[in-house]
Amino acid sequence: MPVKQRYFALVCLSVLLAGTTSRAQNGKPDAVKNAAPAADTGKPAPIPQERNSVTHHTLALNGQTIHYTATAGTLIVRDAQDKPYGSFFYVAYTQDGVEPKTRPVTFLYNGGPGSSSMWLHMGSFGPVRIETDSPQATPPAPYHLVPNQYSLLDKSDLVFIDAMGTGFSRPVGKATLKDYFGVDQDVLAFNRFIARYITVNQRWNSPKFLIGESYGTTRSAGLSYSLEKSGIALNGVVLVSSILNFNEHAPGLDNDYMNNLPSYAAIAWYHDKLANKPSDLKTFLEQVRTYARGPYAEALAQGQNLSATEEDQVAQKLSQMTGLSVQYLKESNLRVSASDFRKELMRDDRRTLGRYDARFEGIDMDAVGEVPTYDPSSTGITGAFVAAFHSYLADELKYSSDEEYKVNGRGPNFQWDWKHTPPDGGGGRGRELWPDVALDLGAAMRQNPHLQLFSANGYFDLATPFFETEYDIAHMELDPTLRKNIRFSYYPSGHMIYLNVDALKQLKGDLAQFYSTAVTQ
Repeated sequence: MPVKQRYFALVCLSVLLAGTTSRAQNGKPDAVKNAAPAADTGKPAPIPQERNSVTHHTLALNGQTIHYTATAGTLIVRDAQDKPYGSFFYVAYTQDGVEPKTRPVTFLYNGGPGSSSMWLHMGSFGPVRIETDSPQATPPAPYHLVPNQYSLLDKSDLVFIDAMGTGFSRPVGKATLKDYFGVDQDVLAFNRFIARYITVNQRWNSPKFLIGESYGTTRSAGLSYSLEKSGIALNGVVLVSSILNFNEHAPGLDNDYMNNLPSYAAIAWYHDKLANKPSDLKTFLEQVRTYARGPYAEALAQGQNLSATEEDQVAQKLSQMTGLSVQYLKESNLRVSASDFRKELMRDDRRTLGRYDARFEGIDMDAVGEVPTYDPSSTGITGAFVAAFHSYLADELKYSSDEEYKVNGRGPNFQWDWKHTPPDGGGGRGRELWPDVALDLGAAMRQNPHLQLFSANGYFDLATPFFETEYDIAHMELDPTLRKNIRFSYYPSGHMIYLNVDALKQLKGDLAQFYSTAVTQ
């Protein structure tokens, strides 16, 4: 039986998948290893001209034909001294023939940190999307881009933003990537881009929304408060596969094991690994939640002092919920990491599971290893997304550049500054080693009591487990009058909820209702 390891996984997805996200790198798939942005030379980078490519299109959506304009281009942002310090790349979709000053506008981005917005752009709510074979690996080219019947373009204009150092977004002037690579630095840069965009495009009076995925939810939470302080009040924030409080992953804490348990149960249910599989997943998961926050949490709190009898009882219960053997659970000291689970659940079948989406199955060289050697939910879709975006950018958006489009802004010397200043001192909290931006989101909702929050969660996501998101949002210290502004929804998918087309359809319907409510508040 493999030796168990307890290690700290600060959730990170790398580039994606953000899509493929993870807690240490909540962003997108690690499979994309683009070169890092050019090293800082100490010489000021030239200030480029803002440029864009404007094209016109139509989309048949919900029985109507939407005429829209696509703008792929760059905007220059300025620092506190009013000096240009960054050129952001974005793609905006705006409906023609409507009053832009009052039409909703949504800003979308992936996470990482270090991920471009390609994943949301090509997979979720834009006017086109890439077809994949999820949860099976998608075959190589030719790939298929199709009109997106689940686009949000009927509810809002859409602006997909690439974080600095990703896509075509680059520091300019005397700025370097260090000026952007950090929790607070990143929030400030996005704040400046949004202010610049709504100024240039006369959108100050438009209802405004944020949609972030993975580490993009970390950004959205911090950005909601930052924008509020800048006089930009939001109507709604949509969190897709969230990571808000990184402190729960600190070494020596048992939070991960409790937070992961409902996801383990959902995944075992999906793969038919439960001895007596419940017929209804939602009812089953309510039982698992209750056990996780009750008897399981109490057992873990006893540490090595847990009696043999109690250990056996807990192991038996966990086995019923997760499909893992009692012996394995005992040898794991009742603590199974996500990587361990991905390797162990289907070991007898010589299969591993995806991290971002545990519906995906992988095949390692052997079945005796401790953890999977790769993430099939990342490798299974990365080629399709990368090729489709590059083709779409050139063929449909007519945008060209001599620079490389960086799907992943991470490089061998990538360093992220995790320090974060919480709002108003955090009320006694916020002195943690890692950021807790649930505090920022809570402050934004208190100061803007009309702000609506939508939390979208995939049942089979092991990068950002839904039970942890529930915990973090429950600890925003909101007054009861504000809690009605929060809505949770759950989908039979993983981190990238939209990879399951049925889930995408459900998500679009849920967001259509959410937007209607948020705009009328």
